[in-house]
Amino acid sequence: MRVVFLTPDDPIYLPAFFDRVLGRRTGKADRVYVVPPLYRGQNRRRAAWRYYRTFGLGATISLARRVLQAKLNKRSVSAVCELHQIPCEDVPDVNAEEFLVKLAALRPDLVVSVSCPQIFKRDLIELPAKGCLNVHGALLPDYRGIMPSFWMLANGETQAGVSVHFVDETIDTGELCGQRIFGIEAEDTLDEFLRRSKRVAADLLVETLERVESGAVERRPIDLAEGSYYSWPDRQAVERFAATGRRLW
Repeated sequence: MRVVFLTPDDPIYLPAFFDRVLGRRTGKADRVYVVPPLYRGQNRRRAAWRYYRTFGLGATISLARRVLQAKLNKRSVSAVCELHQIPCEDVPDVNAEEFLVKLAALRPDLVVSVSCPQIFKRDLIELPAKGCLNVHGALLPDYRGIMPSFWMLANGETQAGVSVHFVDETIDTGELCGQRIFGIEAEDTLDEFLRRSKRVAADLLVETLERVESGAVERRPIDLAEGSYYSWPDRQAVERFAATGRRLW
């Protein structure tokens, strides 16, 4: 089964995720495309400014240091792909006609979004033979949207989970095909929680890909009449997060 992964250039959390996934898919016809870690309408300056306005100067400096240290240590998705001998390329826009032509030539069975910040349009969704999957860091339909791990900690949850679902043209909707629950530790920082979530998500994704390949995958619609949706946090949400005793790092 040919699987194409679309993921952002994140040197902190995603190298370990892909090492865990690709290490269990030795010999598979996989390929990875890396997109800029930016939401629609953003550039790097705007993204940094939004982070600063939300989380403050100290958190912004800490994040910048962590990203720099990871890059100095040569931690990247592309480095992991090289280790596992998986082709990896950069792509600016996953919906661009030029990329879709290149993707069609690969004849993928599945396209998998792993934290990809770009919304898939219909031409991309309909291109792979078996569809497109998305890995989401919460138990859908709860915590749809952005930064579910932050919101779960801010809301005082004690239980979390991850989901894998077939996508449509709306954010975090479609059909569920895999979920896994895990506990939130009392002293978890957001960083620790994210690392655990990514490990659980990697294992769930590998198992889901195996079920899709064998034809044993089960699909059920995501009920949008239930659950919740969250966007980028504001300062009040950050204050609530801090009031729970949680820390970012």
